[in-house]
Amino acid sequence: MFTVSLIAPPGALEPALVDSWRNAWGGGDAVWLAPDEAAEFPLPEVPGNRWEVWAQAQARGVDLVVQPTEGRRKKMLLADMDSTMIEQECIDELAEVAGVGAHVRAITARAMNGELDFEAALLERVALLGGLSERVIAEVLSCRISYMRGGAELVATMRANGAYCALVSGGFTAFTRPVAARLGFDENRANTLLTEDGRLLGDVARPILGREAKVQALAEISARLGISEAEVIAVGDGANDLGMLARAGSGVALHAKPSVAAQCDLRINHGDLTALLYVQGYARDAFAAPA
Repeated sequence: MFTVSLIAPPGALEPALVDSWRNAWGGGDAVWLAPDEAAEFPLPEVPGNRWEVWAQAQARGVDLVVQPTEGRRKKMLLADMDSTMIEQECIDELAEVAGVGAHVRAITARAMNGELDFEAALLERVALLGGLSERVIAEVLSCRISYMRGGAELVATMRANGAYCALVSGGFTAFTRPVAARLGFDENRANTLLTEDGRLLGDVARPILGREAKVQALAEISARLGISEAEVIAVGDGANDLGMLARAGSGVALHAKPSVAAQCDLRINHGDLTALLYVQGYARDAFAAPA
């Protein structure tokens, strides 16, 4: 059996729309996970016009996910940080303070779209931060970083149901540590900015954590927990996330670059991070309160 999940911003999912698609596909009774926001219904097989209907749903501001019903509730969350758990790219915010924001943002956009080698692009951008005061990191965290809606509920609910949560970023530990602590992640991995005498050296410690390191984190952590990779839900938005999104049991492209989303079957463009709970079958009244 398969489950069709329909998710929209609060108040935007019309019951008539859900009934229309359910009837067209011959689905079972619809179950509402959140009034006017998230609903699901069962199907015996994946419809042949799945992506045609997905495009129609997108035009209506609705995310549509079709996945096997069995095993969709996961035992581990593996999440990217920049533009996923937070709304910004940390390196871009540091670059703004350093006066090289436009240049660095352009490189970041190309790297996340898969147009540039991630490691080379990271080193080029970090080099432009050389000499910046280490104190700027705290400034950026307090004044320029905002959290993606639904992230705290996602982590709290999965942990309350026995899941392990790991934050794995191609960014920097100076940001993943406080972000992970704020959201309640069990662990975090990222690159380390090198400093000397209170200033950034314009370099990072080796080895560099990129696409393959995220895949390695998925393999290592799931093995350590004694679970299969099929029991992991991963979420990200950039090209360096594609490896872990492909390996995880559920790989979710969240507000992702078009070239990234095109390679993922689970795409969330309109909902927030609570969509990852809805696709696992959690109802809103079962969400845990953030710590």
